[in-house]
Amino acid sequence: MVRKANRLTARTVASKTAPGLYGDGNNLYLQINRQGARSWVFRYMSNGKARGMGLGPVDTVSLAEARQAALEARKLLLAGTDPIEHKRARKAAQADTITFWDAAEAYIETHKSAWRNEKHADQWESTLRVYAKPVLGNRDVRGIEPGHVLRVIKPIWETKRETASRVRGRIESVLDWATANKYREGDNPARWKGNLAHSLPRRAKLATEKHFPAIPYGEVAAFMADLRTQQGASARALEFAILTASRSKPVRLAKWSEIDLEAKLWTVPAENMKAGRPHTVPLSDRAVAILKELAETRESDFIFPSTKPRKGLSDMAMTALIRRMHKASLAAGGKGYTNKDGEVITVHGFRSSFRDWASEQTAFASEVSEMALAHVVSNKVEAAYRRGDLLEKRRRLMDEWSRYCSSRIHAPGKVIRIAR
Repeated sequence: MVRKANRLTARTVASKTAPGLYGDGNNLYLQINRQGARSWVFRYMSNGKARGMGLGPVDTVSLAEARQAALEARKLLLAGTDPIEHKRARKAAQADTITFWDAAEAYIETHKSAWRNEKHADQWESTLRVYAKPVLGNRDVRGIEPGHVLRVIKPIWETKRETASRVRGRIESVLDWATANKYREGDNPARWKGNLAHSLPRRAKLATEKHFPAIPYGEVAAFMADLRTQQGASARALEFAILTASRSKPVRLAKWSEIDLEAKLWTVPAENMKAGRPHTVPLSDRAVAILKELAETRESDFIFPSTKPRKGLSDMAMTALIRRMHKASLAAGGKGYTNKDGEVITVHGFRSSFRDWASEQTAFASEVSEMALAHVVSNKVEAAYRRGDLLEKRRRLMDEWSRYCSSRIHAPGKVIRIAR
């Protein structure tokens, strides 16, 4: 059945206000976003992936003009040319040069099909947007010099070594692309050897990377006892994070659709995991009890909602709670919640406490706790051997961790023999 073309009229376009996509036929859509902005979009498939090319806002481009633009785009597709790439190439050809950010977008678009997954492309775009774009984004690639690159890299070279190294390498790749495409000439100012190596200390000579402040596992039960007296979504989210040995992001963005209460499982989607792959977490009785308690007053898709509608907790919510608890402990004559160096503990630090406890206080094999922490296995042989997720062993481990967290008094040094 052939789809009807020209389904929209000027009157229906003017009357549409609800967010969504409204098809006119022949790949042309009226798009209305959540803020009410209305624009024309040409949607099509390229190399097996869906793409969308903006054709302009409704108040500037008429329905007839949008149809003509869509027709021209379809002709390009018929000739085997991607309309977005054609638009980008035409823009670049009309200019004498190209900005760093335009070059970065072109580089990513050119190479992302060869990268291992979409997450890698997102990381490329994200790191360049956060660190490089504020300094280099609007700068002509021909005028970028080592001093400009240093302004990006130097502030994070000693504090975020891995990120800084990746950003430098990505800037170098983008500028190599610009040179290959005749937008610039000469040496690459982001090159390490013989260039930036003279302006920055070698990574091997930098101080050992700093770990997240954590309390000894012997103090976790006392912290949990204090935590359970705290009220609010942040308190329950922090308790849930500790009980599941999870990072902050998966907990803050957790949704009810991820939970199977009957099976006592939480399936974290890939987009919320650092490794970019789904992770199944067995839930202890206390973790399930938290969820059932929250379900009684559920008002959002998020398990731990923020005060803003349809949003999870902010990335500082649990951190702020720990700091308040630390100050309250000091005010009450306690010693607060710090590591051995006097630094206030962090949400992530409890993962370290869990790992130390599992190693020193249980007989579980190390791979069980490593999988509980969702760590990526670096050794390919070991990864093949550990193809299963050790779910039942992890369930017993997390049940024992929950009991440990609920024990106000614990005798240090006693090994808990659990594994058969």
